[in-house]
Amino acid sequence: MLIGAALAPAAAADEAPPLDPLDANVIFLPTPPAVVDGMFDLAGVRAGDVLYDLGAGDGRIPIAAAQRFGIRAVGIEINPRMVEIARANVRRAGVERLVEIRQGDALEADLREASVVTLFLFRELNLELRPRLQAQLRPGARVVSHRFDMGDWMPDAQTTVHGNPLYRWTIREP
Repeated sequence: MLIGAALAPAAAADEAPPLDPLDANVIFLPTPPAVVDGMFDLAGVRAGDVLYDLGAGDGRIPIAAAQRFGIRAVGIEINPRMVEIARANVRRAGVERLVEIRQGDALEADLREASVVTLFLFRELNLELRPRLQAQLRPGARVVSHRFDMGDWMPDAQTTVHGNPLYRWTIREP
Protein backbone atom coordinates (compact mmCIF):
# COMPACT_ATOMS: atom_id res chain seq x y z
CA MET A 1 0.00 0.00 0.00
CA LEU A 2 3.00 2.31 -0.03
CA ILE A 3 4.93 4.30 -2.52
CA GLY A 4 8.60 3.47 -2.05
CA ALA A 5 10.88 6.38 -1.37
CA ALA A 6 14.46 5.32 -1.89
CA LEU A 7 17.38 4.83 -4.34
CA ALA A 8 18.37 1.49 -5.83
CA PRO A 9 21.75 0.78 -7.36
CA ALA A 10 21.82 1.09 -11.14
CA ALA A 11 21.08 -2.59 -11.79
CA ALA A 12 18.26 -2.78 -9.26
CA ALA A 13 16.74 0.50 -10.41
CA ASP A 14 16.00 -1.08 -13.79
CA GLU A 15 14.37 -4.13 -12.22
CA ALA A 16 10.63 -4.01 -11.80
CA PRO A 17 9.90 -5.70 -8.48
CA PRO A 18 6.90 -7.99 -8.51
CA LEU A 19 3.85 -6.14 -7.24
CA ASP A 20 0.42 -7.32 -6.29
CA PRO A 21 -1.66 -6.53 -9.41
CA LEU A 22 -4.75 -6.15 -7.22
CA ASP A 23 -3.17 -3.39 -5.13
CA ALA A 24 -2.99 -0.23 -7.22
CA ASN A 25 -1.58 1.69 -4.22
CA VAL A 26 1.80 -0.07 -4.35
CA ILE A 27 4.32 1.45 -6.72
CA PHE A 28 8.00 2.22 -6.47
CA LEU A 29 9.16 5.72 -7.32
CA PRO A 30 12.74 6.47 -6.26
CA THR A 31 13.26 9.75 -4.45
CA PRO A 32 15.98 11.82 -6.16
CA PRO A 33 19.09 12.46 -4.00
CA ALA A 34 18.49 16.24 -3.94
CA VAL A 35 14.97 15.61 -2.62
CA VAL A 36 16.33 13.25 0.05
CA ASP A 37 18.70 16.03 1.16
CA GLY A 38 15.81 18.51 1.10
CA MET A 39 13.74 16.20 3.31
CA PHE A 40 16.60 15.95 5.82
CA ASP A 41 17.06 19.72 5.81
CA LEU A 42 13.35 20.40 6.26
CA ALA A 43 13.17 17.87 9.13
CA GLY A 44 16.25 19.34 10.80
CA VAL A 45 17.78 15.87 11.15
CA ARG A 46 20.57 15.85 13.72
CA ALA A 47 22.70 13.49 15.78
CA GLY A 48 20.59 11.51 18.21
CA ASP A 49 17.52 11.33 15.97
CA VAL A 50 15.92 8.01 15.05
CA LEU A 51 14.53 8.15 11.52
CA TYR A 52 11.71 5.95 10.21
CA ASP A 53 11.11 5.88 6.47
CA LEU A 54 7.64 4.64 5.54
CA GLY A 55 7.54 3.10 2.08
CA ALA A 56 11.32 2.62 2.17
CA GLY A 57 11.61 1.19 -1.34
CA ASP A 58 15.27 0.42 -1.99
CA GLY A 59 16.40 1.89 1.35
CA ARG A 60 18.03 5.08 0.11
CA ILE A 61 16.60 7.40 2.77
CA PRO A 62 17.59 5.26 5.81
CA ILE A 63 21.00 4.59 4.24
CA ALA A 64 21.60 8.29 3.54
CA ALA A 65 20.50 9.21 7.09
CA ALA A 66 22.98 6.75 8.59
CA GLN A 67 25.80 7.89 6.30
CA ARG A 68 25.18 11.62 6.63
CA PHE A 69 24.25 11.89 10.31
CA GLY A 70 25.44 8.62 11.89
CA ILE A 71 21.91 8.02 13.20
CA ARG A 72 19.85 4.88 13.51
CA ALA A 73 17.26 4.50 10.79
CA VAL A 74 14.45 2.03 10.12
CA GLY A 75 12.79 1.49 6.77
CA ILE A 76 9.30 0.00 6.59
CA GLU A 77 8.46 -1.53 3.21
CA ILE A 78 5.50 -3.72 2.27
CA ASN A 79 6.89 -5.21 -0.96
CA PRO A 80 9.05 -8.30 -0.23
CA ARG A 81 11.17 -7.84 -3.36
CA MET A 82 11.94 -4.22 -2.44
CA VAL A 83 12.84 -5.36 1.09
CA GLU A 84 15.43 -7.73 -0.42
CA ILE A 85 16.84 -4.93 -2.58
CA ALA A 86 16.92 -2.49 0.35
CA ARG A 87 18.67 -4.97 2.65
CA ALA A 88 21.27 -5.67 -0.06
CA ASN A 89 21.80 -1.90 -0.44
CA VAL A 90 22.25 -1.56 3.33
CA ARG A 91 24.94 -4.27 3.26
CA ARG A 92 26.60 -2.71 0.20
CA ALA A 93 26.68 0.69 1.97
CA GLY A 94 28.18 -0.89 5.11
CA VAL A 95 25.58 0.59 7.47
CA GLU A 96 24.09 -2.64 8.87
CA ARG A 97 24.71 -1.58 12.47
CA LEU A 98 22.63 1.60 11.97
CA VAL A 99 19.95 0.65 9.43
CA GLU A 100 17.19 -1.93 9.70
CA ILE A 101 14.75 -2.67 6.88
CA ARG A 102 11.49 -4.22 8.07
CA GLN A 103 8.89 -5.83 5.88
CA GLY A 104 5.47 -4.58 6.91
CA ASP A 105 2.62 -2.17 6.45
CA ALA A 106 3.24 1.38 7.67
CA LEU A 107 -0.39 1.56 8.76
CA GLU A 108 0.40 -1.15 11.34
CA ALA A 109 3.98 -0.21 12.29
CA ASP A 110 5.03 0.79 15.79
CA LEU A 111 6.50 4.26 15.28
CA ARG A 112 7.00 5.27 18.93
CA GLU A 113 10.80 5.39 18.88
CA ALA A 114 10.99 7.68 15.83
CA SER A 115 11.93 11.33 16.20
CA VAL A 116 11.78 11.85 12.42
CA VAL A 117 9.41 10.12 9.99
CA THR A 118 9.85 10.46 6.24
CA LEU A 119 7.27 9.30 3.75
CA PHE A 120 6.38 9.30 0.09
CA LEU A 121 2.84 7.97 0.17
CA PHE A 122 -0.32 8.85 -1.69
CA ARG A 123 -2.43 11.49 0.07
CA GLU A 124 -5.09 8.90 0.95
CA LEU A 125 -2.50 6.82 2.80
CA ASN A 126 -1.12 9.91 4.53
CA LEU A 127 -4.63 10.62 5.80
CA GLU A 128 -4.98 7.04 7.08
CA LEU A 129 -1.56 7.23 8.73
CA ARG A 130 -2.07 10.64 10.34
CA PRO A 131 -3.89 9.43 13.51
CA ARG A 132 -1.14 6.84 14.10
CA LEU A 133 1.57 9.49 13.75
CA GLN A 134 -0.22 11.83 16.14
CA ALA A 135 -0.91 9.06 18.68
CA GLN A 136 2.50 7.36 18.65
CA LEU A 137 5.08 10.09 18.09
CA ARG A 138 6.39 12.18 20.97
CA PRO A 139 6.01 15.97 20.99
CA GLY A 140 8.77 17.51 18.88
CA ALA A 141 8.96 14.60 16.43
CA ARG A 142 9.00 15.74 12.81
CA VAL A 143 7.11 14.21 9.90
CA VAL A 144 8.25 15.07 6.37
CA SER A 145 6.28 14.09 3.30
CA HIS A 146 7.51 14.14 -0.28
CA ARG A 147 4.84 15.39 -2.68
CA PHE A 148 1.62 14.68 -0.75
CA ASP A 149 0.02 16.65 2.09
CA MET A 150 -2.22 15.51 4.96
CA GLY A 151 -5.47 17.26 4.25
CA ASP A 152 -6.45 19.83 6.85
CA TRP A 153 -3.37 19.12 9.01
CA MET A 154 -1.49 22.26 8.09
CA PRO A 155 2.29 21.86 7.74
CA ASP A 156 4.67 23.88 9.91
CA ALA A 157 6.89 24.38 6.90
CA GLN A 158 7.05 23.49 3.25
CA THR A 159 9.47 23.91 0.40
CA THR A 160 10.05 22.73 -3.14
CA VAL A 161 13.17 20.90 -4.35
CA HIS A 162 13.51 20.56 -8.13
CA GLY A 163 9.75 20.84 -8.51
CA ASN A 164 9.00 18.35 -5.71
CA PRO A 165 6.87 19.76 -2.87
CA LEU A 166 7.99 18.81 0.63
CA TYR A 167 5.91 19.27 3.79
CA ARG A 168 6.89 19.17 7.49
CA TRP A 169 4.67 18.74 10.52
CA THR A 170 5.90 18.81 14.12
CA ILE A 171 4.05 16.72 16.68
CA ARG A 172 2.62 18.91 19.45
CA GLU A 173 1.34 18.17 22.95
CA PRO A 174 -2.21 16.78 22.78
